[in-house]
Amino acid sequence: MPFYAVKKSTYVHFALQVLPHLGSAWSCHGSVLVDSENRVMVLTELAALYYTGSDRWLKFSSNLPSKPRSPVLMTDSAFALCDIGSPWRNQWKLFSCSLKTSRSSTHHWVRVERNHWGDVFDILKRPRLVKGDSEDQIMMVGGLKSSFSLNASCSTILILRLDLRTLEWDEAGRMPVEMFRRFSEESSKFKVFGGGNRVCFLGKMTGRLALWDYSDGKSEWRWVVGAPSMGDGFCRGFMLDAALARLP
Repeated sequence: MPFYAVKKSTYVHFALQVLPHLGSAWSCHGSVLVDSENRVMVLTELAALYYTGSDRWLKFSSNLPSKPRSPVLMTDSAFALCDIGSPWRNQWKLFSCSLKTSRSSTHHWVRVERNHWGDVFDILKRPRLVKGDSEDQIMMVGGLKSSFSLNASCSTILILRLDLRTLEWDEAGRMPVEMFRRFSEESSKFKVFGGGNRVCFLGKMTGRLALWDYSDGKSEWRWVVGAPSMGDGFCRGFMLDAALARLP
């Protein structure tokens, strides 16, 4: 499993580390989270394993109400979305788990919510989480519902940003209507990957990516052509944290 990358001149050196063995149940059904600080979390609906480099896994109960969706690993916490609704209607909520202490009894998931958030989780269809451009931000991405009805269609794709210091949401990006119309004509479902200032959207049948790029205070959307469709084996992308270092 790759842990970090060190770049010198035009050459990139990868340092690989073998983690302590896990059983097949974990490797088949768990979501694996890795960050640039060499921390690893394997998360399922019932339990979590957390690795910090001590040659052993710290195991604790996840106490989540449902299978976690699109979990992200931050500096001091992990975040995930969970559906607490019924079989007929989804109701998504945000959960977090503090990772500051080493005692397993203190590691548990709690719901993150504020009264002034209102219906922020109800306006998005099939929401996902991605990391923001700092350790104080996460973003929630999903289709913007045209109404609150059970089978409401989506008018576009919306990116919301949560400031973890103030717990305030703001709109980071909204896919242009023409781009979304073309995107939805080719696929009703899409995958989301990336983070920071760039988030990619891949449709099920499309051969191109829709890219959201935020720089210099401006939000830009554009197509990235030539990407294979999901049927050709392209499932998701990943972020590689690289660092410049001086080797002896």
